[in-house]
Amino acid sequence: MSAEATVEGLTKELSSYLDISRINQVRRAYYYAEQAHEGQMRKSGDRYITHPLAVAGILAGLRLDHQTLMAAMLHDVIEDTGIPKDALSEQFGEDVAELVDGVSKLTQIEFRTRAEAQAENFQKMTLAMARDIRVILVKLADRLHNMRTLGPMPYEKRQRIATETLDIYAPIANRLGMHSICTELEDLGFASLYPMRAKYISQAVQKLRGSHREIIDDIRGKLEEKLRERGLPGRIMGREKHLNSIYNKMKFKQKSFHEIMDVYAFRIITDTEDDCYRILGAVHSLYKPLPGRFKDYIAMPKANGYQSLHTTLFGMHVHIEIQIRTEEMEHIANNGIAAHWMYKDQGSSVTSVNQARVDRWVKGLMEMRERAEDSQEFIEHVKVDLFPDEIYVFTPKGKIMELPSGSTPVDFAYAIHTDIGNAAVACRVNRNLGSLSQPLESGQTVEVITAPGAKPNPAWLGFVVTGKARSSIRHTLKSQKRTESLELGKTLLKKSLKGFGATLSDINDAQIQSVVSHNQVNSFDDLVSEIGLGNRMAYLVARQLLSGGEETGQAALTKETGRGGEQSPVTIRGVEGLLVRCATCCKPIPGDPVVGVMDSGKGMVIHSDTCARLPADDEGRARLTHLNWAKDITDEFSVDLKVELVRKRGVIAEVANAVAIADGNIERINVEEQNAKFSVVSLVLHVQGRRHLARVMRRIRNIRAVTHISRVRH
Repeated sequence: MSAEATVEGLTKELSSYLDISRINQVRRAYYYAEQAHEGQMRKSGDRYITHPLAVAGILAGLRLDHQTLMAAMLHDVIEDTGIPKDALSEQFGEDVAELVDGVSKLTQIEFRTRAEAQAENFQKMTLAMARDIRVILVKLADRLHNMRTLGPMPYEKRQRIATETLDIYAPIANRLGMHSICTELEDLGFASLYPMRAKYISQAVQKLRGSHREIIDDIRGKLEEKLRERGLPGRIMGREKHLNSIYNKMKFKQKSFHEIMDVYAFRIITDTEDDCYRILGAVHSLYKPLPGRFKDYIAMPKANGYQSLHTTLFGMHVHIEIQIRTEEMEHIANNGIAAHWMYKDQGSSVTSVNQARVDRWVKGLMEMRERAEDSQEFIEHVKVDLFPDEIYVFTPKGKIMELPSGSTPVDFAYAIHTDIGNAAVACRVNRNLGSLSQPLESGQTVEVITAPGAKPNPAWLGFVVTGKARSSIRHTLKSQKRTESLELGKTLLKKSLKGFGATLSDINDAQIQSVVSHNQVNSFDDLVSEIGLGNRMAYLVARQLLSGGEETGQAALTKETGRGGEQSPVTIRGVEGLLVRCATCCKPIPGDPVVGVMDSGKGMVIHSDTCARLPADDEGRARLTHLNWAKDITDEFSVDLKVELVRKRGVIAEVANAVAIADGNIERINVEEQNAKFSVVSLVLHVQGRRHLARVMRRIRNIRAVTHISRVRH
């Protein structure tokens, strides 16, 4: 069959929903592309033009607008024939040229297996989608036709294209609600990567289908009879399980082939939303529903706009899965965002909601892109978003929020607004105070409690699941870390300069600039920040600043440091933010003599000055920062105590009570050694400083049964 005949075939299909002038524009684009690709062949030996024509055919099946079809015809023209974008713009208008340019840019994206390159390109793809979502629709159709004709490609290229399809394109099709394209991409990708597994599963499915034919016909007959009896419109279709999803269930859910296939799946398509619920009642009267397996996606659509009623029934000794939906929902379930153009002229409310969802998703991607430090971090966040299993929760005002399953109140807070997430301190779930880390369940009402000046907690990164929450927390923590490292670095640098009898104001810009270039950093702030992070030594930077690189000066200054370093301790106000923390080995508290050790990349660790882990040699001791505790510290610090006591009933409660009376806070209590007469109890307490600790120890010592109490320093 000649290409000429197939363009006629396409014209025929288009005439079912486009007017003649628009069809002629699509034909014009076809002839233009045919001329441009003259003499080019595909690997299969077909003329190249068969590919753009097939891509346009796929999009015509989705009933897309004429501009998208023109872009499909022309999508390889800029790339392969050297015709510039301007020429297309003159011939076919700005919109079509923009689309073709967008698709060309996506085609240049090589999702190499190196995550870095792949991530970079995913960002480009997001930008293209943000400008015009139709770019990705043409790209998906292009990818689908390439997957259908992968055969003649070399093995390595087939593997790369198939992996990329499963990792990137199929999830995007799913996120845009385009179920039919998504499943075909998945099955083609799976068959290409694992031809033997695909063949084996396919044969097993064929064989099983033959032996189950009677049961399927029987269930279908009963369902049809029930609908007739109630006078309900509806066509009943059997639902095929796809090879890739069978394989994934076997692999990830550890289910056997027969467990998966013993479920009989049907779809009932009806006229109105009302009929959907009536049919649900009818099927529930025919077979018993399984508790907990009913889902109403009509009242609460999935994130990609999918709507349907799902129920699982138990009948004839087998499980029967049923989906009930209207014709429009069926079209949207299969074609997702592409359905938007079909219903656009009819002003359907479903599609405007669907479109708003996609817009919101793309906007969310753009936000994440701005926040992510590098493209790899960005793709990590996005992958979370591409594979959601949703839960639905309510705001106190009754608005529905969709979140991936496993989401916590922190994810919910960030989903409402970044500022609310950043300032969250507690939450109420169904009006009761709840934990911020507790995964939410569908149907709960969640209220976030915020406090001015609150900051995200680094521990949140351990339990949040949404990309938006993760990227926002990281972004805020990075800027917080930057501010703190600058402050700490400045304090340490000033202290070192003071040891040399100088201040920052004594140093001129030229000296600062030469030290900045010498250290190969972008700015003086970056250098100071590096000191705060523990990546550079304050006293070396101070020496560079003062010496101006003169050797003799340097030698003289080195002698100073031993003496100068002792004189001016740095005052600390407890555990400050992200960059000052207490050592877990000696657990110092306010009042203990302490020194600071710089830990590369992580800031300062406070040790008790008698800690066994501190360096013993002079050079090591010279690097320590002498610290003073500030007077008005209100933070709580962790302390280990060891209490020896005579065993008697209720004595542990007495110890706990004594700690409480002295305003101490018990984190952990553990009975370590016991014999008939004595016990050793180890306590981990939170106190505000040495005086507070002395008060707590006095209270414990006053208990009659206590024979000895001591503070443990590891």
